[in-house]
Amino acid sequence: MSPWSLESLRLLDGQRKVRLKAVDLIIIGACSLAALTLVGPARWAPGALESAAGFTLFALGPLVLRTAQAAWPRRRVLRWVADFWLLPVAMMGHELLNPLVDAFTPVLKDAQLATMDERLFGTQVSVLVSNAVPPWLMDVLMVCYYGHFIWGLVLGLVLYFHKRVAAFDEYLLALGLFFTLGYSAYIVVPAIGPRFFLLGAFSGPLSGVFVTSLLDSMMRTPVFVRDCFPSGHTGATLLVLFYSFRFSRRVFWVMLLPGIGLIVATLAGRFHYATDLVAVLPLVVLVVGAAMALSRAGSRRRGFAPARSVPMDAIVRP
Repeated sequence: MSPWSLESLRLLDGQRKVRLKAVDLIIIGACSLAALTLVGPARWAPGALESAAGFTLFALGPLVLRTAQAAWPRRRVLRWVADFWLLPVAMMGHELLNPLVDAFTPVLKDAQLATMDERLFGTQVSVLVSNAVPPWLMDVLMVCYYGHFIWGLVLGLVLYFHKRVAAFDEYLLALGLFFTLGYSAYIVVPAIGPRFFLLGAFSGPLSGVFVTSLLDSMMRTPVFVRDCFPSGHTGATLLVLFYSFRFSRRVFWVMLLPGIGLIVATLAGRFHYATDLVAVLPLVVLVVGAAMALSRAGSRRRGFAPARSVPMDAIVRP
């Protein structure tokens, strides 16, 4: 084989190298662990094999997509799907948690969370807030509550299409860490929230002027409802606000009021105890700190990568 042919193969191999991002490793690791658990110690739980199949698909996603992206680098849709793979994993992976909770923590922790609210605040904050909100405002808050995934996607698209690569990667890494730790907490501390556990403490059904009843009824249909502690809606909103303040002030100012409304809606809509909101604050700080540290470490590693060696016969001495 000619030297030209050898060099061409090397170049082709270099172009097709599969590169996984940090968030890809988080997805692969977390989903693989969940799948192995569901076919191992949790295999007896109802629906374990179906959930294991779903988590396996999610874990294979980054590997298949990044490999396809390397093989066909001009197919932008492959890169888009690979880069945003976290979003379907976070949305649909939530629905696969029931067998894990059944296997490891089948007893609800609502009594402990309600007791913690009493100790910290002297009252049930969700009851106090929900009963005080007028119907027209409840409509507004419930609409804000449904912006949970929308704002995260908006900021991701803004960073992505403005080619803020480092910012986008750190943001996705932070979200990946947050969802992994948050979903793990759902397994350890399952709770259904005040809307079910404290039903008799409220003055009546959740009601607004136009859309509250409809939106509230839709929130009673998800497959997995033991997702109270900590407040994922609050944590994800705080993450988006933090990263939009850092990287896209326009998004920050546009979503600030709806974001605040979303957080208030977690209490007014009876979805969470105040303890859930308090507990998510250190989790957000931990996730942001870890994402920033890992991103900086990755940048330094790329910056100090050893230069490509020069063949000895290319050195010309004077």
